[in-house]
Amino acid sequence: QIQLVESGGGLVQVGGSLRLSCTASALTFSLYAVDWFRQAPGKEREIVASISWSGAVKEYADSVKGRFAIFRNDAKNTIYLEMKSGTHEDTAVYYCARGPFYGSATAIARVNDYWGQGTQVTVSS
Repeated sequence: QIQLVESGGGLVQVGGSLRLSCTASALTFSLYAVDWFRQAPGKEREIVASISWSGAVKEYADSVKGRFAIFRNDAKNTIYLEMKSGTHEDTAVYYCARGPFYGSATAIARVNDYWGQGTQVTVSS
């Protein structure tokens, strides 16, 4: 069964850090771009980070630049999103999604063929 499973979400204090993981089953991330999205209550889903198929190119939303880092480990078929200096505005459900084959990173949402179910991140005072 094809699955993308996000993990690592939870409760973190303002200024704190968290590492999210996205692991694929019966599906490969190798040679594919991968994107991380988030959706906060009452808001539209937004792309927050993206990584190219090679890992050489990364894009970030302005709201997370300098605080979030995306990286990949193809041997583990896993994409990571490291969050630092959390703010209340980072509270959201975070999703990963597979991008195009041999795709580059993107700052603009695009068609993704497989999505995870999401993991909740809550930043509190």
